[in-house]
Amino acid sequence: MAQLMVIALIVVYAVGFWRFWSGFEKTNFSRRLLDRLILSLLWPALFIANKSYRTNFRKALKG
Repeated sequence: MAQLMVIALIVVYAVGFWRFWSGFEKTNFSRRLLDRLILSLLWPALFIANKSYRTNFRKALKG
């Protein structure tokens, strides 16, 4: 059961990463590759901790 939870978390992380990466152009963030990479990799922590990031994350997922 624990292995299933780990796999599910990995899948959720990967899907969130890919959706944000794909929709990054719709956000207000700087268009630099390094910014895009960092913001995509850290999406779970930033989503929880930062209201502005949550707004931009939702923008990236729309469309």
